[in-house]
Amino acid sequence: MPIMEDVAGGLNTKQIEVRKPLIQHKEVTKCEESCNENQGCMGVVLLCTAVAVCGSFEFGSCVGYSAPTQAGIVNDIGLALSQLLICGGSSVAFIIGTLVTWRTLVLIGLIPCIALLAGLFFIPESPRWLAKVGHQRDFEVALQRLRGKDADISQEAAEIRENIETLQILPKARFQDLFQSKYIQSVIVGVGLMVFQQLGGINGIGFYASNVFVSAGFSSGSLGTILFGSIQVPITILGAILMDRSGRKPLIMVSATGTLIGCFATGISFYLKGQGMHAEWVPILALAGIIVYIGAYSIGMGAVPWVIMSEIFPINIKGIAGGLVTLVNWFGSWAVSYTFNFLMSWSSAGSDSTTLISTVYNWFSNIFDIP
Repeated sequence: MPIMEDVAGGLNTKQIEVRKPLIQHKEVTKCEESCNENQGCMGVVLLCTAVAVCGSFEFGSCVGYSAPTQAGIVNDIGLALSQLLICGGSSVAFIIGTLVTWRTLVLIGLIPCIALLAGLFFIPESPRWLAKVGHQRDFEVALQRLRGKDADISQEAAEIRENIETLQILPKARFQDLFQSKYIQSVIVGVGLMVFQQLGGINGIGFYASNVFVSAGFSSGSLGTILFGSIQVPITILGAILMDRSGRKPLIMVSATGTLIGCFATGISFYLKGQGMHAEWVPILALAGIIVYIGAYSIGMGAVPWVIMSEIFPINIKGIAGGLVTLVNWFGSWAVSYTFNFLMSWSSAGSDSTTLISTVYNWFSNIFDIP
């Protein structure tokens, strides 16, 4: 009898309204928690954006300050010191980031920020700016302090004064002046180099290196990321040494060729993975391709465009032209960083093919455009 009642009760469930289970209520609660988490993340996003903006402003200020002070260093030791230190710092961050959590990495990143803030109280004002505003005594003191108390600054001081007098005589450059026939070739070369430097995918590969290695079949991206960071410093030193000996154009041509080969090898590795062919070769090709790419980039495409930019613009438009070129560089960096992950999700081989096409066009442009 009880069995018959149970069967009848089971049949009646189709007719009787049954309460929804508590699991659904729990799912709604989980959804609400997810929404709350997303809303809470907005504050973190805004904070990170503010830090990025301040960092970009600080980077630009450091470049502007170091430009006049680096000339003597380059003349003395023949190295692109600023580019070397930039690559060295990023390499250290890459390596440390594979060993610690991101929170610890952020705390470690505070150390150089605090050191920079403290160091600002001990460095002199820019000598060129002091000379420009007419503080001649302070100008000589600042220049002597930067070069060393025993250095002879008479020739450099005379050159700085001559450049400032020339700038005061020349008409003030406007943005539309960049499109005059006598300047447009230099602007095309400078802007083009920065466009192809970024469209080559360096920031996408740099920011997502760990994900790329994992996608290629590595159990972890740590080894590849450490190699990625370690190879930049020695290759950048080699490129800085060869820059004045081999010339700008040959070095950037070799660099563009190397990045082309690296992109091709990486694209082939993901194509093989997508087709299910030669699975054992996929991680090797991906690692080799990215190492070749970053090595080739560090030897030329990383530093040479900035050096060429500082040399091709006439003195009267160098400020506004340099600002345009830097703006294009940062916009390209943002565009590549934003779209790279979407391209990898769409097609890993396709993203490398896109970078490869840009690199090929860069190679041919360097042949015909760079003097």
